[in-house]
Amino acid sequence: MQIVTNHRLIKRNARLGSIFNLIGLALMGVSIYFSFRGISGEITVSQFNLFLVAVLVGFIILQIGTYYGNRWGRRPRPDELIDRALKGLGREYSLYHYSTPAYHLLVGPAGIWVLLPYHQTGRVSYEKKRWRLRGGGFLQTYLRIFGQEGLGRPDLEAGAEVESIRRFLSRHLPEEVSLPEIKALMVFLNPQIELDVDEAPLPALPASRLKDFLREQAKGKPIAPADLEILRKALPQPK
Repeated sequence: MQIVTNHRLIKRNARLGSIFNLIGLALMGVSIYFSFRGISGEITVSQFNLFLVAVLVGFIILQIGTYYGNRWGRRPRPDELIDRALKGLGREYSLYHYSTPAYHLLVGPAGIWVLLPYHQTGRVSYEKKRWRLRGGGFLQTYLRIFGQEGLGRPDLEAGAEVESIRRFLSRHLPEEVSLPEIKALMVFLNPQIELDVDEAPLPALPASRLKDFLREQAKGKPIAPADLEILRKALPQPK
């Protein structure tokens, strides 16, 4: 399997995550200190309110740092875990990390797949057209609030990334080439995950099942080798 990874972007964003975390923690710490002084009456009410606002801003900056840290600073990173999950996949597959309009893109006989990685633990379900994350105990609940992203709207995120790849390939492929269907797949990287997503609008599975899933997909209507070669030429090349 050919892997193309934008290491420069990873390094830059990991550094940004560390900077945001430091700024957020410093701002929150200083603001909380002065807020307590305000409670004791040592500063004015307007200053006290200003420090409370600073606490909120610090928290927001800290969440941005967490976002960057989870994606690019924490080891193993999502791209590394996806590489492990797909190790042994045939040479006819190409995997692109942070090198295309989608963060993680797989191209091969199984089709064109936008991979959406998630670190969450607990139980993920899709009920009444809503994604839900439950369980994991007190520690995991705490992490979901302060150190772990929520699921958000994976269907909307997937639609946006699929459309961005569709536009990208439409611009770079020869006019006579028909663009294959582009699909999205949620991949849960933490083995401590339970999934109840039979009714979900897009497939979701643990990383341990990713390789088998793709091999099954390739048995249906695989992309021809000649078409795969054309697709690869339109995408970033390994350096």
